Amino acid sequence: MARRRTLHPARLAATALTGTALAFAATVPPASAQAAGSASPVDTTITQIASTVPANGDVNPYGVAVVPESTGALHEGNVLVSNFNAASNLQGTGTTIVQVWPNGQVSTFAQISAAHLPGACPGGIGLTTALVALRSGWVVVGSLPTADGSGATAKAGCLLVLDAHGFVRETLSGYGINGPWDMTALDGGSFAELFVSNVLNGTVAANGATVDHGTVLRLGLAIPAGHAPRVVSHTVIGSGFGEHTDPAALVVGPTGLGLAANGTLYVADSVGNRIAAIPNAPWRDESAGTGRTVTWGGALNTPLGLAVAPGGDILTVNAGDGFLVATTPSGKQVQTVQLDSSGDPAGAGALFGLATVHNDDVYFVDDAANTLNLLH
Repeated sequence: MARRRTLHPARLAATALTGTALAFAATVPPASAQAAGSASPVDTTITQIASTVPANGDVNPYGVAVVPESTGALHEGNVLVSNFNAASNLQGTGTTIVQVWPNGQVSTFAQISAAHLPGACPGGIGLTTALVALRSGWVVVGSLPTADGSGATAKAGCLLVLDAHGFVRETLSGYGINGPWDMTALDGGSFAELFVSNVLNGTVAANGATVDHGTVLRLGLAIPAGHAPRVVSHTVIGSGFGEHTDPAALVVGPTGLGLAANGTLYVADSVGNRIAAIPNAPWRDESAGTGRTVTWGGALNTPLGLAVAPGGDILTVNAGDGFLVATTPSGKQVQTVQLDSSGDPAGAGALFGLATVHNDDVYFVDDAANTLNLLH
């Protein structure tokens, strides 16, 4: 393995976090939280910012990342959204990333062709929730592709590295990448660490049965000026998470990731219906297994996307009912708000990625409506 480099703990709190490791907007507590003596409910508003459907008709918005600095075609404060489905609505076939302005303007940042990649990406293109925008102008997105929208044809995929104009400059495959499902980053400018959840280790062969092989991988990237990032280290820091194929969700496994200022990486363990904590994530040399359980059950209902608040609380969104849940680091579920109530069951299958901006507003995608929304 290449020489390993990590960011020192003392620098962690001052380093910009991108992707889903971001901040929090207060939400309305459920009755149980109010009874337990939590803070008074805070009014919330949900505003639709824009449709995430580009000209080619891609649907099923998954990943959300706020652009940290303006460079190339990227504009600081805009939001990137990756689409998982093509216009056919087959899962694992989406090829586009759109850029959304806070005022609702939308452009297609990237439309990626499997036939014109600079390197290997086993299976092709199906963009997932794994999406980060780095301060250096590079954008990294995960691909978990299928041939026909079914879990039986899902392939390992890769991480795609795009420049600030939306062109794929390299692919990252191997290194333990196998169905990259979500991602966050510790961004040091000329060096970054990517934290990636993987959901295809033995999953397809199990044919719907749950296997405990899901992983969380840390990739160290050197980012020299004027050159594409290169992998200088790779370490499995979490392992043994439950995962299985699913006709509605394609794959269920470890999903959202959020990095706290003390170096704890929180993981949305969808199969376990819990939030797990992996300590010392930026510098640990071995797997923490499935981590420490922060909370499970309660208001959680198959947690997917995850973000960390500036004060340390953990935001997750439920696949099962359209609710956002806020949990303290000690494991107390303190607040919830329903972000989507469409369908039957209400809100099921609508929520995936989320991210926030400096004023604590929360951006989230609504898959049921194919929109980017703002909670404020």
